Amino acid sequence: PPPEVRTTTPGVTPQAFDGPTYLALQPPPASQLSAFAYRVGLLPPRSTRALEERILPLVQQVCTHPSYVPFFRAHRPDAPVPQSNAPLDVVGNSLLGLFAAEYVHATWPHLPTRATKAAVSAFVGPNTLFMVAKELGATQLLRWARTPRTETQSALILQDALMTVPRALVGLIYQLNSITEARRFAEAFFLSRQVDLRTLLKFVNPKSSLVDVLIKFGWEMPVTRLLSESGRFTATPVFVVGVYSGTVKLGESFGSSLKMAEFRACEDALWRLYLTQAPKGSFTLPSKTFDAA
Repeated sequence: PPPEVRTTTPGVTPQAFDGPTYLALQPPPASQLSAFAYRVGLLPPRSTRALEERILPLVQQVCTHPSYVPFFRAHRPDAPVPQSNAPLDVVGNSLLGLFAAEYVHATWPHLPTRATKAAVSAFVGPNTLFMVAKELGATQLLRWARTPRTETQSALILQDALMTVPRALVGLIYQLNSITEARRFAEAFFLSRQVDLRTLLKFVNPKSSLVDVLIKFGWEMPVTRLLSESGRFTATPVFVVGVYSGTVKLGESFGSSLKMAEFRACEDALWRLYLTQAPKGSFTLPSKTFDAA
């Protein structure tokens, strides 16, 4: 046990030793902070001791959730209060939202507004932030305190505290370097992930939605045509239907009935339209205008 809970004075009862609380009050080892800083690129290879002494306290701040501050004050009132990652979290959250929004809008220019918002959440939302933090190894470095549910706020769980680390990390990279380096970090750890955007597009009546889209672009009205069929009078028929706008085939699909095949064909046409990606290099992200500055 630590020295503060041991006593050699006769007749004095030693204090009760609370192991989990004692461990929670200890700062992370410098070796783990250094390994984390090298892992995320905050420290270059073979960095100097002076640079490590400057960066490691900032890494410790990144891994300190605001809930840890009142917990530390309650048990160590005379010790210096550690800085939380709240300011860096705010900056990083805004930057991640900016990077993801412009990337989704530039890559899939025809995506509807609701689907765009859902795609941004898929790239930089809570679940992705939690997974990135675990992949970076921030779980062992995180300092936080579980708080119960109140009338004004929900209970704080590990996922809520851990997902602030990547956001604060983006804010720290922006603060130490530039918006260019912050965007590179976001592209490497967030925007490079594969997201199935088809699950974000749900249509109640795809043919009606397709008609609205074609009217918007000034194309001819959609026409569905039966391309092939097999087993019409059996228990397992298969119909292949294509949807056309003039001579251009927009989509194609199959089904066990003509209505199902038509529904899926119109849905496939909408997917092909909304999920059409702009060629790489054909666009410039708006935030890249800050690179020259």
